[in-house]
Amino acid sequence: MEDVLDVYKRPQDAKFPVVAMDEKPVQLLADTRQSLPAGPGRSRRQDHEYKRNGTANVFCAFEPLGNWRRLEVTDCRKRCDWAKFVQSIVNAPRYRNAERIVLVMDQLNTHSPISLYQAFPPAQARTIADKLEIHHTPKHGSWLNVAEIELSVLGKRLKQRVGDKAGLTGACHVFEQQRNRSKSGVNWRFTSADARVKLKRLYPTIELS
Repeated sequence: MEDVLDVYKRPQDAKFPVVAMDEKPVQLLADTRQSLPAGPGRSRRQDHEYKRNGTANVFCAFEPLGNWRRLEVTDCRKRCDWAKFVQSIVNAPRYRNAERIVLVMDQLNTHSPISLYQAFPPAQARTIADKLEIHHTPKHGSWLNVAEIELSVLGKRLKQRVGDKAGLTGACHVFEQQRNRSKSGVNWRFTSADARVKLKRLYPTIELS
């Protein structure tokens, strides 16, 4: 835990940008009847019945000090999906001159350089892995991942049903553009010193004989 908290204390550095990554499953629900648009003195009306169209996955990379995020919608979140998303971040023009990307994420089994080697030839996988400085949040500590906060905001913005992957992709693109344009970020204040006081029960007890 303190490792991640210390990462968040680092000053903004274009050579070593701190980027948090997370993913979120989204249920695709289509209307069975056309909804009625809002009008003067009347809110939008939507039938309670809907059709299930499966699920999709949303990857999110969020640079809290740069007020920048990138979202991508995929069919699922397998190892190769994660690897390709990480590759897109490493190759992003924004990080062209970065020496290492300081990547914060949870301990899901797909979040590993092993996934890179399953998705790409060994030389290419090694090149991507060498560009990463990975820091994992502790188990049951996903709240330490600022990308999870960004995905929570996305969930609140998706008030209307999204019936297919194309619709979800469009909604995520609008969300990404609006949030980047407004330079929305996270003011993270919880530190290791705070953790030692407020989460003291999580630390091991040392008995001196």
